[in-house]
Amino acid sequence: MSEVPSPARFTFDAIGVIRSPFKEKFGIPRQSGLMSAAQSQLELLPPYDRDEAVRGLEGFSHLWITFVFHGVRQGDWSPTVRPPRLGGNQRLGVFATRATHRPNPIGLSVVELIGIKREQGHLLLQLRGADLMDGTPVLDIKPYVPYVDSVPTARAGFAAGAPQPRLQVAFAPEAEAVCVQRPPLREFIVQMLQYDPRPAYRGDEEPGRIYGVRVFDCNVRWRVEGDTAQVIAIDPA
Repeated sequence: MSEVPSPARFTFDAIGVIRSPFKEKFGIPRQSGLMSAAQSQLELLPPYDRDEAVRGLEGFSHLWITFVFHGVRQGDWSPTVRPPRLGGNQRLGVFATRATHRPNPIGLSVVELIGIKREQGHLLLQLRGADLMDGTPVLDIKPYVPYVDSVPTARAGFAAGAPQPRLQVAFAPEAEAVCVQRPPLREFIVQMLQYDPRPAYRGDEEPGRIYGVRVFDCNVRWRVEGDTAQVIAIDPA
């Protein structure tokens, strides 16, 4: 039997934290890059917030972000999980999926880098398309290098193609009125709900159930009617 290399446990420091419009796990896209309207910031923390540490990063359009799934219970993992892409009805090995419940709660996402700036003394990386909750601890940043990180002939198992939007999105007059004042919010909500963030396995969900999801400074309430997500209200969070 192989011996476990020493040390078997490691301790890491967070180099930064994500500032995101997603205030809870519910509603976050299940992969990065699906929501172009999702813009967030990675705030680098001392002592990693030095300008020299990101020198040359502006030459790359995309980044790998290594982060901690801080919104899941620690130690809560299973050798098999139910991927949402398979309707939540089929179990696969955890290492054959990107499930959040893992032996070590570490995630990896590709995000678009759209800017680097200092604001009130903080060093911020401006990101687009991140699938990360507000407050997510970041462990590392690496530039995305297309010639080695993109493999056109790679097989992708059950996730061979990008997910397609499942729902149309409509707004009640009261919700539409809020969006008139904040057009980017409307686009964000459409992109979020069109992929149907409800749990893949819904079982005996009651008809007309109203869902709520917190994004930005709002609580968005919606329900599904046929193949349409009907946004019924957008209230202050």
